[in-house]
Amino acid sequence: MRKVRLVSQKASIDRGLLAVVLMLSFIGLVAVADASAPQALNVFSDKFYFIKQQLVWVALGMIVLFAAATVNYKFWAKIATPIFVISIILLILVLIPGIGVRVLGARRWINLGSFVFQPSELIKFSLALFIAKLVTSKKQSMYYFAPLVLVALLIMLEPDLGTTLIVATASMAQIFVSNLGIWHFLVATLGGGLSVFLLIITSDYRRQRLLTFFETTSDPLGRSYHIRQILLALGSGGFFGIGLGQSRQKYLFLPEAATDSIFAVIAEEMGFLGALVIVLLFVFFIYKCFRIIKSAPDDFSKILALGLTVWIGGQAILNMGSVVALVPLTGIPLPFVSYGGSSLVMVLCATGILLNISKYAKK
Repeated sequence: MRKVRLVSQKASIDRGLLAVVLMLSFIGLVAVADASAPQALNVFSDKFYFIKQQLVWVALGMIVLFAAATVNYKFWAKIATPIFVISIILLILVLIPGIGVRVLGARRWINLGSFVFQPSELIKFSLALFIAKLVTSKKQSMYYFAPLVLVALLIMLEPDLGTTLIVATASMAQIFVSNLGIWHFLVATLGGGLSVFLLIITSDYRRQRLLTFFETTSDPLGRSYHIRQILLALGSGGFFGIGLGQSRQKYLFLPEAATDSIFAVIAEEMGFLGALVIVLLFVFFIYKCFRIIKSAPDDFSKILALGLTVWIGGQAILNMGSVVALVPLTGIPLPFVSYGGSSLVMVLCATGILLNISKYAKK
């Protein structure tokens, strides 16, 4: 009689998702080193200033990613409320003069001495956790929308409409898949849309951005300057690009070349083909995330994974869409690629949680 050997199968993370995140992070390092050099040389007399900081953030972010991939996703339900409360406190602190740092008319950062932290990046993460916990605990509809309204109001006081849209979209996606009545959801959606419209028309800055979207040829040295420089970068790149490191727009012509507009620098140097590779990598990232959502082991992991996916995927779509003039400029970074420590670490942490959920996927 033959003996049957039982081989235990150890759950493993989604290697495809991990691979695409590592690729995007590496591309981000190359792009930041390239796009930030002229500004770093001009301001700090060191063309490697920004890339040295970004290397530190990538290293920290990767540690956070693998740590989050190791910790069971149920742990986050236990600490969702404390993290959310801390995030709200930080959003309030950033509005206080002397604590919050004002840059270009917006108060979005807290100066912690050796580095500057952006609380709105933490709130994207903590609100996704908190909404997932609320939905799975079967609370009344008021409990779903109250934290979202509070967060949106605090972010708009900075002001930051782009982040507000990302946070609202991710949270509403999580609420939509709950057992909430469709009328509650429709009323909330219409109310949110009306609020955004009022915020745009009552703010000179946001109204000018919207008008610039419809009239890109007007005032080329004023309100249309940013989008025109982006379009010049895209047009210069053509199909194959002008070559890695050869961008002309990064030489202080293109505003925010290493952050909000980094996709334009990539498209200028690597052309349509290079930009297409970035787009396809994000498409693959979103596809893998939705596979994880579909096979998530329980309601909390499913709703949490949905919120994290809509946050990261939606932000990527909004950034690239604004760069190619499909939507108005919003001033949000491209996940994994743009310069910035707060955004990068939180996005990698969220990805680590997605990887952990994938370990327990239903087969």
